[in-house]
Order: sequence, then C-alpha cells, then structure tokens
Amino acid sequence: MMEAIVERSCGLDVHQASVVACLITGRANERARRTVRTFGTTTAELEDLRRWLVDEGCTHVGMESTGVYWMPVFAVLEGYFDLVVGNATHIRNVPGRKTDVKDSEWIADLVRHGLIRKSFIPPKWQRALRDLVRYRRKLIESATAERNRLMRLLETCNVKLSSVASDVFGVSGRAMLRALIEGKATPEEMARLARGVLRKKADRLVLALRGRLEEHHRFLLQVQLDRVERIESDVSLIDGRIDQAIVPHRSTFDLLVTIPGVDRAAAITLIAELGTDMTIFPTARQAAAWAGVCPGNNESAGKRHGHAKRKGNAHLCSALVQAAFGASQKKGSYLRERFWRLAARRGKKRAAMAVAHSILVAAYEMIRRAVHFKDLGASYLDRLLEATVKKRLVRRLEGLGYRVTIEPTA
Repeated sequence: MMEAIVERSCGLDVHQASVVACLITGRANERARRTVRTFGTTTAELEDLRRWLVDEGCTHVGMESTGVYWMPVFAVLEGYFDLVVGNATHIRNVPGRKTDVKDSEWIADLVRHGLIRKSFIPPKWQRALRDLVRYRRKLIESATAERNRLMRLLETCNVKLSSVASDVFGVSGRAMLRALIEGKATPEEMARLARGVLRKKADRLVLALRGRLEEHHRFLLQVQLDRVERIESDVSLIDGRIDQAIVPHRSTFDLLVTIPGVDRAAAITLIAELGTDMTIFPTARQAAAWAGVCPGNNESAGKRHGHAKRKGNAHLCSALVQAAFGASQKKGSYLRERFWRLAARRGKKRAAMAVAHSILVAAYEMIRRAVHFKDLGASYLDRLLEATVKKRLVRRLEGLGYRVTIEPTA
C-alpha cells in the first residue's frame, strides 16, 4: 500500500456549471476522512469553495486541465493552496462506475499520494501576453481568410487583378478595389491609379480590370474590404498592447531576434509560450518535448514503433516551423545549410521540424544564459563531415594493423 504524503488534499471535478470537491483529511497511518461538497462556478460560489478549503486547513488542491473551465477556478484559488493542474489523459480513473463524486475522490487520492505531475502554468504576466499573442494570430488568420474570399469573388467577376498586381491589397490595389466598388470609373481610369512599378503594366491592368461586376458583387466587395481593414486596425491595437507588455522583457526579445528566421512575431511568441524562466525546463530536450518539436517515444519489447511527432504546444510549434522556413532563406547561416541538406534527403517538412528544434534549443540556451546567438556558419557541416570521415578511416586502418599519421598536403 502506498504511503500518503499530504494530510489535507482536495480533488476538484470541474464542469461548466458546477464543481464537485472531495476533501480527504488524515495522516498516513490513520483512516482518511472524506467530505464531498458541490459548488457553482460563479465567482461568489468559487470564493465559497475557497473559504471552505481554507477553514478545513487544506494545503493541496488538484484538478484536470479540461477545456477552459479550470481557468477561473485556478484564478480564484491561486495563492491560497498548492495547486496541481494535471493532464486529463494522465488522471483517467479505472473504467466503470464513473460519477462526478468518484472523479473528485480519485483526483484527491492522487494528490494525497503525490501521483499527479503538475502541468506548466505560467505566471500572470505571461498568461496575459499569451492571450494577446494568440488572439493576434487568430485575427491574422481571419484577415487572410477574408482576403481569399475577396480574391475568389473577383475571379467570379472575371476581374484578373491578382494576375497583374503582386499585392492586390497594396496602395495601388486598394485604390482600384474602391474604384471597382464605386462602379463609376472605366478600366483605363482605374489603371491610372497604379503606383510605382505597377505603372509599367498599365496595358495589362486595363484588360485585367474589364470584368462583369453586378450590384451584389460590389456590395460584397465593400463588406469584405471593410472587414479586412477593420481586422488590420484591430491587429495594430493588439500590437500596441503587446509592445507595452514586452517592455520588461526587452532584453530577452533583443536576444531572440538575432536568431536567423526569428522575426518580431516569432520572438514574442517564444516569450509568451516558453517564458523567460528556464528553470521550469531542466534541459533543452524537455523544453523541445513540451513544445512538440521532437520525435515521439514509443518503444515496447525493445522495438521502436514509429517516430511520430509529439503533441505539444501548437502555438509555439507553428511559430518555430515558420521561423525555420525563414531561416532557410538566410544565406551563409548554419540553419539554412542544415535545412537544405535535410530537405534533399527527408523533404522540406521534416527539415523544417529539425531546424525548428535547433531554433528552440538555441533560444533556450540564450534565455537561460543571457547570451547572443553565435552562428556556426554555412561551412560547419562540411568541417563536421570531414572530421567524421577522417576518424572512420583512421579506425578502419588501425583495425587492419596499421599505425596512421595524418598530415595535410602542401
């Protein structure tokens, strides 16, 4: 029988409208006493839960990280107890006889014996920055979807603006879109709205802008263009708040942007998701496993069954993969050389995942030791390969009974 290490523990089975709490009290060598109560999920009712646990002398509280329902419970209890938020897949009870009360008792019992591994819950400033960064990403995805709808509508009207202009939503493109919406200008007049190098394509623009727009097309174009511009305005507001939130961590931000492929958005995502306190992750390998940029581990009976990617932090993983593709365009860098050598053998997706892992390891060490990025250079892999081949051939000859001395040619 396992020995209890917590005298007063509580397990919470959290739902949208209710929280079932099971309090277990008693020493390791005594029969434990179990008390079960049910609370609502409004702030006042959660404060009642907190007062009850404080009055009972509870020290440890455990719950599952299911959906978003645990977050307000965590916010109310934070600072009063040692909170344990566990992965729901790791706290599964034995099958059969499943009720809310039994779930709460099971969680309380696991907490009492110290059998739940804590999930990484970042501090308040990082949670606030996460909300901003993740919402910014959603806004950008919405703007991209709206742009694609607008482009598709233009194609249905046989307006081939995207075939001539590289950026339909640039200064020239937006001016032409507004002219199309108004419906008063001729294709020749709209072509004269071009700016910069697009002026050289005036003849092609006249042909591209000669479509068949009806009234409902112009209405939809107006709505879609307004939505794109409104989202862009919201993104600017979010960027302003992010800039304010990142001020205390500006030194870390300045370090991260020196990594090839890591731009402003990627650096902010690294700070928001990974944080600035690397003591949370004892090693870079554990940070990579948490981020989901390393192979899975599935071994049984001495055999490895597949190397599928781990399920990790999707927001951080996607930002790192985007940074990896950006690094693949940085001439003279180690990351670019590594990307294209791997891509030739394994494909671009696997190469991007490998380079994303390298970027995360570099970011981990830079944040932990507060050092700048040091690029190994594009010739590093060549030197590494030369040294490897040299060692292998020397061992081969020594195995055949020769004494080998290597000297470079003049």
